[in-house]
This record gives sequence, C-alpha cells and structure tokens, in this order.
Amino acid sequence: MLDVMLSVPTQALIGGTWRDAESGRRFDVRDPATGHVVASVSDCGAAETRAAIAAADEALASWSAMPAAGRAAILRRWADLMIERVDELAPVLTRENGKPLTEARGEILYGASYLHWFSEEATRAYGDVIPAPASDKRIIVTKAPVGVCAAITPWNFPNAMLVRKAAAALAAGCTLVAKPAAETPLSALLAAATGLEAGLPPGVFNIVPGVDAAAIGGVLTSSEVVRKLSFTGSTEVGRKLLAQCAPTVKRVSMELGGNAPFIVFDDSDLDAAVDGLMASKFRNAGQTCVCANRVFVQNGVMAEFASRLAERVATLTVGHGDRSGTDIGPLISEAAFAKIERLVSDALAGGARVLTGGGKHPAGDLFYQPTVIDGITADMAVMREEIFGPVAPLAGFETEADVIALANATEYGLAAYVYTRDLGRAWRVGEALAYGMVGINEGVLSSAAAPFGGVKQSGFGREGSRYGLDDYLEIKYMLMGGLSA
Repeated sequence: MLDVMLSVPTQALIGGTWRDAESGRRFDVRDPATGHVVASVSDCGAAETRAAIAAADEALASWSAMPAAGRAAILRRWADLMIERVDELAPVLTRENGKPLTEARGEILYGASYLHWFSEEATRAYGDVIPAPASDKRIIVTKAPVGVCAAITPWNFPNAMLVRKAAAALAAGCTLVAKPAAETPLSALLAAATGLEAGLPPGVFNIVPGVDAAAIGGVLTSSEVVRKLSFTGSTEVGRKLLAQCAPTVKRVSMELGGNAPFIVFDDSDLDAAVDGLMASKFRNAGQTCVCANRVFVQNGVMAEFASRLAERVATLTVGHGDRSGTDIGPLISEAAFAKIERLVSDALAGGARVLTGGGKHPAGDLFYQPTVIDGITADMAVMREEIFGPVAPLAGFETEADVIALANATEYGLAAYVYTRDLGRAWRVGEALAYGMVGINEGVLSSAAAPFGGVKQSGFGREGSRYGLDDYLEIKYMLMGGLSA
C-alpha cells in the first residue's frame, strides 16, 4: 500500500484554521480492503458545528460582495490545483473508499470539472428588466446568494459530491459548512486544504468531520443562520432532514436513493448495450446512486444479451484498489456486504439463477464477486431495493408498454437507461419514464454541463449546469417608481 497519509489534514477546518474537537475525541478511518486504520480524525459534534456556522456567517458579507470574476478566479485556481495533484489525491481516496485507483483519479478530475464549470457560471447570474405596467416605473429582477449553506455528503464519491456542491455554492456568493461521511472524511479535508491554497478566504469553506451525524445534522438543520441544506444520501435520511429543516423554512436540495432501470430493446446494438451496462453497473463496485439497478431485456434478445454480459462480467478483476488492473474493489462495510448476500439469496430462493459470480470473493471479507443473475421477477427484493453492489439482475419483458410500467413501478426516480435504435421509441420511452435523468444509448450520465437530480422520492433540486447555480440564488424584485419627468 502507498504511504500517502502523512500530509492529509485530520482536523476540522473552521474559519480558515485547522482545529481539534473540543472534546479531544478522534475516530479511525479504515481501509475497507484490509480493515487497517489509515488515519485518526477529529471527532466533531454540535460545538464545532456551531463554530463553523458562525465562521461562515462572518465570511458571508465579504465573499458575496466580491466581484463574481474574483470568486471565479479562485475556483479556477482550485480546479487547476486538483488536476495538477490528481496523483497525490487519488491514492488517499482509494485508501479510505476502496475504489480502484483509476476510478479515484477519474473522480478527482470529475470534481475539478465542476469547479471549472461554476467558475464560468459565477459571472452569468443574470437578472432582468421586465416591462412595467406604467411609463414611470421599471421592474428590476436581480439574483442574490441564499446565504450560509450546509452540505452533507456521502462516502461513495467523497471528493466529487462535496466539490460539486461547494463549486455551485461558492460561485453564487454563498459560504458553506460541510459534514463529510465518517467513512471517508480524508478526501473532503484534502479538497478543503486545496481550496485554501487556491485562495479561499477564511470561513468561506468549513469542514466538520465526525461520527455523530445526528448531532452535527441537528445543528445544521435547526440553525436560523443556515439558509440552505444540500444532501446526498439515502431517501430515509433525506426524509428526516426535510422534517428537521421545516421549522426554519430552509431552501433544500435532496439527491436521494435510486432504483435505475436499464432497458434493452430487441432492436438495440447489443454490444453497445453491454458496454453501457458495464459502465453503469460496475463502477465503484456498483456503489453509485445512478447504477443500473434493474436490467430489463426484451425477451427476443434475452438469451444473447445475458450470455454476452455474463462473459464480460466474468473477466472483471477483483482486488485492492491500488493494485494495477483492478476493476472491482471492496464494498464499504459489513452491512453493505450482508445486504448483497441477502438480496441474492432472496432472488435465488424465488427461482432466479446465477450466470456468473454469486458469492464472496477470496480477495477479502468485503469483496463480492461481480454477479449476473437472471429469471428475476417483480416480487423479488432485488427489484424493489437499491442494490449498491456489483450485482446485475436481469428480467425479461414483452412490449414497450410493459417495460415502461415495470420501470416506473418504484418510489424512486433518479436515473434510467434505454437502448434502442428506433428514434421514435427513444423519444416515447424517454419521455414516459418518470426519472430526472435518462440515458439513451449511453450508460454514463454525469457531466458538469448537465442538470443532475431526480424526481419522486429520489429528491429535488439539480447539481451541475446553469440550473445548479440557481439552487443557490434568491430572486429579488425591485420596483422603481417616480421616473416620470
């Protein structure tokens, strides 16, 4: 393993200063591939969160008053530093998260792309002059930053999920207090340190790591100073945070759970569909919110598609993320591993069959074999629950109407994928799917230029694109009167 941990910050960042928790407590960050401790991090709670909010509030006036071009220049420097240091940042991400080093590098560059994008959008928060009902009046619409914002980010993309929230918030002139996942705080702390070096003023970006998510989240949601909360995580936790934000009527963005359908019609390019599914399903060992979760294949091509897919999946290399050639790393925790075992066992008990994989991999306790199972039916748990692991369940369908109904039969609505060479079908199905994002003949959706987000119980709000900046801006209307000569 690479010895990359010595230069990684392990304290909270509050008001531009690295600080230990007042209690003196620390918590261990473990490599999921080995179980070894890779760092000990300050275990913050309510007191540190309140201090971080105060620091963000103090920094707000000067940061929001800075010309947009000035904020943009800092974000660009931040992006450039992350790109220059990708080979230093990526191994840290691999150590705490487990994903292959090539994927970790890709995540760092993906996060940097949001900094570049929003450095440009910072200068484009345009207002309007609207024709007024009388000649002596003018209607002026401007946009202003929401204010102090909070972000709670997940472990599966510990750099990118934080950076893409921070990029939009800071570009809009907001300041930010972030709580990273306890499993993966190091990438967030490194991102913040890089931002400081790029020129972020003290208090503009604050990081509060800790294992007591309820205590930290409780302060963030109840604070009158915090005017927006952005959360990426499970729908269950999202519901709780929404309820906690209600008394202070905060602006809220929620990117929650998914149950993505991946639909393969009999007229599709099967090689392209297999490629797309491999990219969508097995990235980060299947631990992404937009992973293909239910694979629907039209019955006429099911046998051929299943055979090609199983053959490809069987070639994936499972192992520690820092080893050359690794495709699939470990799951994040014992609970995650147990869930995969339960879902596969339930499917097999219901009559499904394993085409490849189907059990624990000898690489270690948290490694699961890349798996394909077919014969899946609608009553199986694997069809209803978010898998979050390297398991592709295949279910057949007859007609276009049938698969649309099957795909939409879920409370979730984040991402969906459709493979067809029929242009009319692509439009019909794409528009009929109740999802915030639909990939047509494409298995990778995310881009800084595109609005990332879902509908139904997958949340609301968008990250990326010009719409992502709007989530951090308030609209202000001013009526100018008395203008007649």
